[in-house]
Amino acid sequence: MSPNRWGEMTAAEAGEPAGAPTAVRLAEASSRAVRSTASPAIHTLGLTKRFGSTLAVKSLSMTVERGEVFGFLGPNGAGKTTVVKLLLGLARPSGGEALVLGAPLGDRETRRQIGYLPELFRFQALLSPREVLHLHCRLLALPRTTWGEEARRALDTVGLLDRGDDRVGTFSKGMQQRLGLGVALLGNPTLVVLDEPTSALDPVGRHDVRKIIRGLREQGATVFLNTHLLEEAEHVCDRVAVIDRGSAIATGSLDELLGRQSRVRLRVRGLTDDAWRGLGRFGQWHRQGEWTVVDDIDPARIADLVDALVALGGRVDAVIPEHQSLEARFLELLGQE
Repeated sequence: MSPNRWGEMTAAEAGEPAGAPTAVRLAEASSRAVRSTASPAIHTLGLTKRFGSTLAVKSLSMTVERGEVFGFLGPNGAGKTTVVKLLLGLARPSGGEALVLGAPLGDRETRRQIGYLPELFRFQALLSPREVLHLHCRLLALPRTTWGEEARRALDTVGLLDRGDDRVGTFSKGMQQRLGLGVALLGNPTLVVLDEPTSALDPVGRHDVRKIIRGLREQGATVFLNTHLLEEAEHVCDRVAVIDRGSAIATGSLDELLGRQSRVRLRVRGLTDDAWRGLGRFGQWHRQGEWTVVDDIDPARIADLVDALVALGGRVDAVIPEHQSLEARFLELLGQE
């Protein structure tokens, strides 16, 4: 069956008896559409992939809600790209279950709703960016009358509008990365999967990609961001999952992942150790030179701590709240496994 005819099967092709009531088929199609819209963008349960004796993905369970930017973090070799291939139907799982946009893995109609930027790709050097985009419009089976506007919009979004007719072979790696992102945005996808989208970009390019990702979220699209660059996740992600050796070892918002507790460093004069011991309700404290460090304090209670210090006769010269960085938490999580 050609891609253009997907979704236009006859009753015989669909395995239905001849003369099956049209109303029944329409009701079933409507029910599938409702379930698809109401379901998460991605849901996996015990997803597993083996390559011979190597277990690349180990019983992965996670949920990505619609309309969020979800960061998929892990060191090189953790299984991130293998998971992406499974979600896109480019590889078959060895076990477990998964739904993408409410449909089983590899569903052809669902693929039309997914934009994908792979980590490694190559475009034909003799083509222009506009020709590359037209080619992918054709592969997506978009109406030919929309190709020109789709290409123009994509080039404008990724900052290549003035280079749309140059040869791709003259582009730098960063410019080709921008073009790849433009291809992923064709057809207003419901789900955009980005595999290391900023790996070859300079700071300006990374900033532009973040703006594009935020714009996609504002339009209601879901973005699945596969990256080992923790800074990118901190800038744009609503939630993240940390994967190591094929398993998710932590999932949640950045606040949840880093925890609500923090520490504060204070420089206080005029208080004895006995006075500090009376403030143990705020957290555990210890001396660090001329500073006093209070660990495991709720950030919302730092102001109350300062008030208590002043009430006891202390003079507070400096207050420096400190929070655990995502990098530190990331390394801590990997060290626990």
